[in-house]
Amino acid sequence: MKNKLIIYVLSLIVFLIGTVEYIITGVIEMIAVDFGVTISEAGLLVTLFALAAAIFAPILIALTINMDRKKLLMATVSVFIISNGLMFISSSFEYALGIRIIQGVSGGITTVVAMAVATRLVEKERRGRAIGIILMGLSSSLVLGVPIGTFFSEIFGWRVLFMLIGLLTILPLLIIYKKIPVIKEEEAVTLRSQLSILKDSKILTALAITLFYVGGYATLFTYITPFLQATSTLSMTEISGILFLAGICSFLGSRVGGQLADAKGSRFTICFGLLLQAVTLLLFALAGINLFVLILVLMIFMVATWSISPAQQLLLVTLVPRNPDIALSINTSFIQFGFAQGSALGGFVIGHTSVLNLNWVGFGTVSMALFLAILLFQKLNSRVETPMITKVKY
Repeated sequence: MKNKLIIYVLSLIVFLIGTVEYIITGVIEMIAVDFGVTISEAGLLVTLFALAAAIFAPILIALTINMDRKKLLMATVSVFIISNGLMFISSSFEYALGIRIIQGVSGGITTVVAMAVATRLVEKERRGRAIGIILMGLSSSLVLGVPIGTFFSEIFGWRVLFMLIGLLTILPLLIIYKKIPVIKEEEAVTLRSQLSILKDSKILTALAITLFYVGGYATLFTYITPFLQATSTLSMTEISGILFLAGICSFLGSRVGGQLADAKGSRFTICFGLLLQAVTLLLFALAGINLFVLILVLMIFMVATWSISPAQQLLLVTLVPRNPDIALSINTSFIQFGFAQGSALGGFVIGHTSVLNLNWVGFGTVSMALFLAILLFQKLNSRVETPMITKVKY
């Protein structure tokens, strides 16, 4: 694979961004005490980051579509570095909330542009693998970044962690400056042409697939700890170990999904992943009978879910070869909305029925995604696409 080092550098940046996004969950009590707010109020630091990434990042990517991707990456990574320094000196909770919005926007744009750049720096048949490597950075932030960052914060304080991440991000920024070539569209892209992709029923269907499969995942996994407690006699220490294994499986899923998308195609990978995801959600109903089966089902569930994402991103790049950045940014927004939908739906289920029903609701949501995928791929089978060539200047 060409430019392999650069792809891994981009993955490192996404890892650092993911750590900054998710680390709040590990240090939320420290932050609440430091700012004198409740834990639920401190949770706004997570919500605002996600909403900023979901809402503002696509708009800014659309407005900068004709800008050199290298310059855009350098600008957003620089803003991300500065925002971490500002978090270190934040004097009030309201000030921190504003900084989280800046982090969400800069981090969201950087993640999307990193994936788009990765697809342009590798061979066509390696694009799925490149996206998978970028997404490995995101899943790695859950496996390694959050627990290591939490441990570090307990020793040195949560503010020092943000400063450290900002300093660590300087190195990949320098590599971007030295190694990534100028990447611009051969022809100017108008805002109207960008918005036109949302009129395409195929694009909307693909985005709906993202919304439902992520929603089905989040419906269960947001409340996986109480679900495991209700289906087994596991202690919190044992559950922590299981969740660590689940994180490793999400990491493997991103890698396997990218490789499978290159080898078998994005359509096969998406359908296979959705089918496996749906089956494992059904099997959760029986998993409580045996602890080994419960753990096995959860591990397969994580691999299946995370294998879909690189294939789904590759599908959108294929559907919108002229504006991959726009398609990827909107899809990233739908991923964030999917998490919000799933967590809200799961909360409703727990509040009105039982935590043991989460897998059934998740199964219904993922089944909708699988149904839409089948309809979409049947429609695409009758269409022959001509790929556009992006001009890359060295």
